Formats: sequence, structure tokens, C-alpha cells
Amino acid sequence: MSISVLQETINANFLRINECIARACALVGRHPSEVTLIGVSKTHPVEAIRAAYAAGVRHFGENRVQEYEQKSLHLKDERTTWHFIGHLQSNKALKAVQLFHMIDSVHSLDIALKIDRAVEGITRIPILLEVRMDEAVTKTGFDIDAIQDGFEILMAMPHLDIRGLMCIPPYFEDADQSRVYFRGLRNLRDTLVRRFEIPLPTLSMGMSHDFEVAIEEGSTEVRLGTALFGARQGAPRFPHNANSAGA
Repeated sequence: MSISVLQETINANFLRINECIARACALVGRHPSEVTLIGVSKTHPVEAIRAAYAAGVRHFGENRVQEYEQKSLHLKDERTTWHFIGHLQSNKALKAVQLFHMIDSVHSLDIALKIDRAVEGITRIPILLEVRMDEAVTKTGFDIDAIQDGFEILMAMPHLDIRGLMCIPPYFEDADQSRVYFRGLRNLRDTLVRRFEIPLPTLSMGMSHDFEVAIEEGSTEVRLGTALFGARQGAPRFPHNANSAGA
């Protein structure tokens, strides 16, 4: 795909997404400015990220530290916010803190502690706590009871700025079936706010197939890959010119 066609495609996708966000917000009396779009750029090339930036996307998410480390050599625009959204391994905590502005998928007390200890020269790093809202044993994240029991421990970690919660519900063909999980995360957030008297403004929930339902249930951050970039094309490609202007 040529660069011009890529730009046109992503421009059209971005406009369509914004229309969907506005429609979902209107249904529940919210303003679209309350919802942050994160372009999930994993496996997509640097050219696609630049095209999304040119279209107006300012937040991007990657789920592999090493992949983003390579991309970051070619993406230097300081106005872009990079979120780590994948499963963070303990031995990658330091590198993730160095590379990303936010870590949106802190899934356990152990990894939270690793991140807290990895923060050097930075007062605090914003994080989201990933919550497992279903019983699937293959999913990562805090159990609902565990996050309430361990929240005081998390609050005591001096370098963590806990901004809110994140979840990934099971995939359903009918997106409306995800509603109960999104509502459950919102209710859990409200419980934590009341119990611990801490603001938790961010609810990161909703992906390409269900983000409108998530917004109706209170999402403030949607993570969209396919809806923005199209189907993944495999391993990312990197330009030869390391000094080219980035997103």
C-alpha cells in the first residue's frame, strides 16, 4: 500500500471512529472529549503510526517492549503519549519505565513493585491496574477481591501514580454481551474511590469490536487497533533513515 493510500485509509478510519465515539457519548449524555483514543500500533509499521499521527491520533499503545524500542528510534515527536498495554514481564520493567509514558496493564502486586523499584529520576509513573473480570484462568490481572485487599499496598508504593483500572472482557460476536463486564469494572472503580478516597478517573475498556458499548458504560480510554489501522500485516518494518521525522 502506498503512503498516500495508507494516509487516506487511516484518515477515513479516524473520522469514522470519532463519529462512533460521538454517537455513543450522545446516547448517555457524555461529551466526546471525555474519551481518549489509543491507537494500538503493535505489529504495524512506523509509516502507519505517522499516518495516524497526521490524522490526529496523539496516544498510541504497544504491547511488546522490544518492538516499541525499535520503533521509538524513528518516532521522536514529543507531543505523542506512549502507553504500554501488554503483559509486562518482570525483567522488562526497567526498560518499560524508560520507554513509555504510562503503563496501562499492571496485573499484579509483584509487577507493581518491580515498576516502583525501576523508577529512577522520575517522581512517579502513571499506571492502570488490570482487573480480570471473568473466570478464565488464562487471563492475567488482579482478581476483584485481590485488588481490594491489596489496594493499600499499591497506594503505599511511592513511585506509582494510580490513575484507574483496565479490563479485557471475553470476546463476543454481540458486543452488548460485554456490557456486564464494563459495568462491573466501573462499579469496582466507584467502590475503590469511596473506600480509599482516591480519584481514579481512567477506565480503559473497549476495543475495536466493542468500544461503543464500553463508552456507554463509562470508558474514558478505548484501545483501537484494527478499527484504526486495519488488519495486522505481520512483523513491523522500520525505515532505513533513523533521523526521519516521527509521529
